[in-house]
Amino acid sequence: MKNLSKSIEDYIEAIYMIEQEKQEIKSIDIANKLGVSKPAVNRAMNELNNLNLIEKTNYSNIVLTDEGRKLAVKIYDKHILIYDFLLSIGVSKENANIDCCKIEHVISDETAECIRKQIKK
Repeated sequence: MKNLSKSIEDYIEAIYMIEQEKQEIKSIDIANKLGVSKPAVNRAMNELNNLNLIEKTNYSNIVLTDEGRKLAVKIYDKHILIYDFLLSIGVSKENANIDCCKIEHVISDETAECIRKQIKK
């Protein structure tokens, strides 16, 4: 998949995280999770739908496609990996959470894999 914006990756990750808690995902759930407006969520959902990362029709639930779920898991995995790594080197939980949300969008798969190997040692 082509490079997606940080914003789009945040929406995919948010959908995945909400999905872990709820059966049905609505735009308002995503707006609340990300602290954005419903119109912003609707624009993002249209883009995700056009990219075949979600399935959504007007007034329906939002569901990740297989491709969307695969991407969401990859983004979320990096998030958790970086968060755990930052905690392991002494970063506070608050800063680790803030920093991992920034780092997860720019870190390469190679770097993530090296961090994973380092943590397992």
